[in-house]
Amino acid sequence: MLRTVLFSALACASLLSTTSAATEKSDASAPATVVLVHGAFADGASWNKVIAILNSWGVPSIAVHSPLTSLQDDVDATRRAIKAAPGKVVLVGHSWGGTVITQAGVDAQVSALVYVAAFAPDVGQNSADQGRDFPVPPGLSSLQNRDGFLWLSQAGVARDFAPDLKPRESRLLFNTQAPIKASAFGEAVTQAAWRTKPSWYVIARNDRMLAPQLQAATAQRIHAQVSSTGSSHVAPLSQPREVAFAILEAAGVKTQDSVQEGG
Repeated sequence: MLRTVLFSALACASLLSTTSAATEKSDASAPATVVLVHGAFADGASWNKVIAILNSWGVPSIAVHSPLTSLQDDVDATRRAIKAAPGKVVLVGHSWGGTVITQAGVDAQVSALVYVAAFAPDVGQNSADQGRDFPVPPGLSSLQNRDGFLWLSQAGVARDFAPDLKPRESRLLFNTQAPIKASAFGEAVTQAAWRTKPSWYVIARNDRMLAPQLQAATAQRIHAQVSSTGSSHVAPLSQPREVAFAILEAAGVKTQDSVQEGG
């Protein structure tokens, strides 16, 4: 009886070892999961067009729905999404989401960072610090403060936030916008993932919410691989292909031939 029990235990251990090795091999060969962090006034749906392109290349993705109530709350939401991924993660942040991935991206699962018209503070800095010594974006005049939360006016969405979207889509953005706690912009990061992780940066050249000069300087400061698009601040919605291809590059997906062929 004892021999039977021991044999069964050894057999189970061997099976578990084999299964674990196979799983590790599978995870190593699988593409990284892209975790997408939205900015202020938006939610995870702002990545829908980018996700469709990533999926067409066989790259899995997860869109975070950040509460926009504090830096820590948004970092916690992002960490939950990273933990849900089966293996390595390419972490992407748009606008305010760049501050979030700067803090959350130190996670060992994260293999690369992609900033899209985004903040990338250093340790001890906050998002508001980033705009010093750069032109004040005209879109900041569109902000409205209601009970400590920042909103965009309908005119501000159409004129400054997303002027390159069709009117119908612009109105939808206004109607579904998610306000952000104003104090979040004053919260400093305690870690800077871009210091240890390879980074990419997509500059939005016609951005009226985050100065393009600031974006270019940020990309240089964090030693990112840079691409640019002639979009407004909402590049994931107005130029999703350019954003998606920067993400695919960060994920190690070969796309150059298809780009040259227009595929």
